[in-house]
Amino acid sequence: MSSRSINKVMLLGNLTRDPVIKYTTGGTAVATFAIATNRAWTTADGHTKEDVQYHNIVAWSKLAELVGKLLVKGRKVYLEGRLTTRRFTGKDGVERSITEIVMDDFILFNDGKRVEGAPASDESNQDAGAPQPEPQQGSANETVNPDDIPF
Repeated sequence: MSSRSINKVMLLGNLTRDPVIKYTTGGTAVATFAIATNRAWTTADGHTKEDVQYHNIVAWSKLAELVGKLLVKGRKVYLEGRLTTRRFTGKDGVERSITEIVMDDFILFNDGKRVEGAPASDESNQDAGAPQPEPQQGSANETVNPDDIPF
């Protein structure tokens, strides 16, 4: 009987560089990029300190292609994945190891800036000719027959 374990990483940070998309010999897309996370605290003597951590991220297949289309340096992203460590031999012949997060899912934040192709959220920018929602008909005292509900 095996014991249960969890390997889950959740990060919210900013991309430090644009993703790099490469393809394996089998044609599978691989995206690599890094995000920075910040932590601030106040010391006992009242000084504010800040620490920045950099995380290497890897995405595979269709997720990698989506990352290549949507993520750019500076954008805020929430991501989930799993921690992996791999070993390799560098060009200088020295064996090295690297810890990465293999991404499973992400949510893109726009930080209040307009995203290319997204509609403006400001009502003053809405098209005057665009259809407006119809006002509600009826009163609060109106009864609803359950047989009239289509589901």
